[in-house]
Amino acid sequence: MPNVFPPEFAALEPFADWAIHSEKARYAKRVASTMEELHAFYDVAYPLLQEHTAYLEKVELDGIGDQDKHLLWVFCSLVTVAFPVEAWGQPRVPDSGPSSIDAVVEPAV
Repeated sequence: MPNVFPPEFAALEPFADWAIHSEKARYAKRVASTMEELHAFYDVAYPLLQEHTAYLEKVELDGIGDQDKHLLWVFCSLVTVAFPVEAWGQPRVPDSGPSSIDAVVEPAV
């Protein structure tokens, strides 16, 4: 099976299922995940984001390749799980009941 991400991000391969295109689907995966799953993803992805910022700054969105596109999506998922991991200690927004996200427009990539 080919690598989903560029070689610098090989540690993310076990988390390829977090490379999700739509915000609504990322949110659904977050609330369906356990805190252990969120922590496992966050603990690998966040240091890679910090370490390889220079790589990411060079990625051109025009003509973006599949590996870089998946990398973009996985880091969008990282943003989606950051607050639950760093602040809330739970997948859902505290005291939010059955709220959901309904994105009207998604990024073009």
